[in-house]
Amino acid sequence: MKIIFSKNDLLNGVNIVSKAVPSKTTMTILECILIDASSDSIRFTANDMEMGIETTVAGTIVDKGIVALDAKLFSDVVRKLPDNEVTIETDEKYITTITCEKLKFNIIGRSGDDFSYLPDIEKNDYISLSQFLLKELIRKTIFSISDNDSNKIMTGELFEIKENVLRVASLDGHRISLRKVELDKVYEDKKIIIPGKTLNEISKILSGEADKLVKMYITDNHVLFEFDETIVVSRLIEGEYFNIDQMISPSYDTKIIINKKEFINCIDRSTLLVKEGDKKPIIVTISDGVLNLKINSVIGSMNEDIDITKEGKDIVIGFNPKFLMDALRAIDDEDVSIYYVNPKAPCFIKDDNDTFTYLVLPVNFNVVD
Repeated sequence: MKIIFSKNDLLNGVNIVSKAVPSKTTMTILECILIDASSDSIRFTANDMEMGIETTVAGTIVDKGIVALDAKLFSDVVRKLPDNEVTIETDEKYITTITCEKLKFNIIGRSGDDFSYLPDIEKNDYISLSQFLLKELIRKTIFSISDNDSNKIMTGELFEIKENVLRVASLDGHRISLRKVELDKVYEDKKIIIPGKTLNEISKILSGEADKLVKMYITDNHVLFEFDETIVVSRLIEGEYFNIDQMISPSYDTKIIINKKEFINCIDRSTLLVKEGDKKPIIVTISDGVLNLKINSVIGSMNEDIDITKEGKDIVIGFNPKFLMDALRAIDDEDVSIYYVNPKAPCFIKDDNDTFTYLVLPVNFNVVD
């Protein structure tokens, strides 16, 4: 095999597929990137058996062939190459020579025979949305997934399609993030749980351009994302997702409208007094026209008032500051509406058009705080 690339195209291809190389595996072949130049295009593939990525890389095929190269070594070598034309050649024993200007690396490759190719997904019906929209949906919900594998369903996100509406939801036991967007047409109803790891990596690859599309193909066990010159295939998480609608009550006793930036800055200032690992809550007191935020810790205290518009009862309630900050930062509106029921019930941040809802559970606090 002999193939020629520009350094930038080669590095971009390596960076894309490296996201699917497992950090630990008993199958050493999966620690490799497969370079397949056996047809009319050059394809790089990596697969950790839960998620696989394949991308077509621009380059010139002089002699066709296939080789599997250790992903970490190959990636490190490519990053260190000069910014010029790169030639990759393999011999019959898969010894691979990488040449750039006056530099030459010889590394040991492997046959691609044992490599686990991506599962074959039937490309019949698909759901289409812009790269910008998908990237934004992930960014505005992914922070609410759980990183604890004890409940696998919480490590993924619900993608639910009803007619022309896509609803994306995530939760971790302390909060819920919910986003709704309109699609370009009516689709068959679907409900799947996509691993958060897959969505995180897709978000990093997507260009985020509004005029570029992503096609989603869904089967019983897999989802395939196709965009630009790349496909990402992921196993779905099995099981029934939580009934989000039951968790979000339409009733409330207190509603406030607050400037989002002011509230974020206030909460951010309060965290200066919280040591890493300390679970000290912020105390929010809502009365007519004013939200008071207070925190007392072993290193100091802070007290700040913010002007608000209020409907309903006064309330005093405690929150984990990070959970509130994450939700507020995912909202683009200048002012936000927050709904409270009582000090033991979650608060809801949502808009009038029902395009987003963020639920945050309160935390207990001592009266002396």
